Formats: sequence, structure tokens, C-alpha cells
Amino acid sequence: MQQIIITGLKVDTLIGVYDWERTQKTTLLFDVTVEADLTRAMQSDNVDDTIDYAKLAACIQQKAAVQQFELLEALGECIMADVFAQFAVTRIRLAITKPGILPDAEKVTVVFNRSRQ
Repeated sequence: MQQIIITGLKVDTLIGVYDWERTQKTTLLFDVTVEADLTRAMQSDNVDDTIDYAKLAACIQQKAAVQQFELLEALGECIMADVFAQFAVTRIRLAITKPGILPDAEKVTVVFNRSRQ
């Protein structure tokens, strides 16, 4: 298995528990690691034989853009389900970071790990 890693992907979505959070979209940062068998692409040098990371990033951004969850946990579940539905990945590690949400902390990050069933 090989990995594709996308770090610091900016994702705009309506997220939050508090009323003041629900007045405008928040920019979250996503770190995504997917595992897949990329052997064929390694031999063919053809983008059709790999996980197109531009499409993966766009999928995540587009899915999040139309969601209105309160919790990062619910958003993470939604994103992981969509990635598994659209891409031939065997495992995903997803870290969603919400900057500036706590007064005494830079950011909060929730990390998910899931394997294809």
C-alpha cells in the first residue's frame, strides 16, 4: 500500500454549536492521508491509475461546503463516507482543525482513522 497525503487543505463550511458560529462559514484545515494500491500508476505513469489528489481535495471541499453540522465529528464522518464512496482507498486518516475556537488555544483538532469494511 502507498499513501497520498494532503496537508493544510482549506475547507469552508458552516460549523459550530454556538449561534455566533452559525452566522458565517468557517475555514477549517484538513490533513488527509489515504492508503491505496498505487502499483499500477507506478508502472503506467497514468493519472487514471491512481487516486487523483486534485479530485480528492475538490471532493472534500465540495462536500463540506454544503454541510451544516454542529460538530467536527459529524462532518468528519460525512467526509470519510464520501471519500470511501468515490475513491478506491483502503484506509483514511483525517484530521480536521478549527483555528481560534478556544480563547487560550491556537486551535482544536479532531483526528479520525477508518479502514474500508
